[in-house]
Amino acid sequence: MYLNTLHPAPGSKKKSKRLGRGIGSGKGKTCGRGHKGQRARAGGYHKVGFEGGQMPLQRRIPKSGFRSRQALFRQEIYLSDLNHVQSEIIDLAALREAGVIRANTKDVKIIASGELKRSIIVRGIPVSAGARYAIEMAKGKVEA
Repeated sequence: MYLNTLHPAPGSKKKSKRLGRGIGSGKGKTCGRGHKGQRARAGGYHKVGFEGGQMPLQRRIPKSGFRSRQALFRQEIYLSDLNHVQSEIIDLAALREAGVIRANTKDVKIIASGELKRSIIVRGIPVSAGARYAIEMAKGKVEA
């Protein structure tokens, strides 16, 4: 293969329309712009979405949705998720190691959902009132 043998793929290069080159071309005289009016003028055009002064569609439709950036670093876990952790003492490091929370998670809260099947010690993780009750009923402890 040599540089002088390289060619673009057939059909990838399209010839541009030659405007204003006589009646026979099909794009002569007005060059496909029609007669008069704002769109026919040089430099006479509006920004994207302009509707002649009417409120544009992107402004008529209501805004919706919001994604908190804090949600990237916060996570809630259930009591049933704690059964997957092998360690007796459960903290952020133990949860990360067990794959229960993401690697970039900084804040975790344990919520009462599911069933806890063994006694555990929760250290340095906020716990909901229902989850605290369930942990203590399973002969576990919640340390601040």
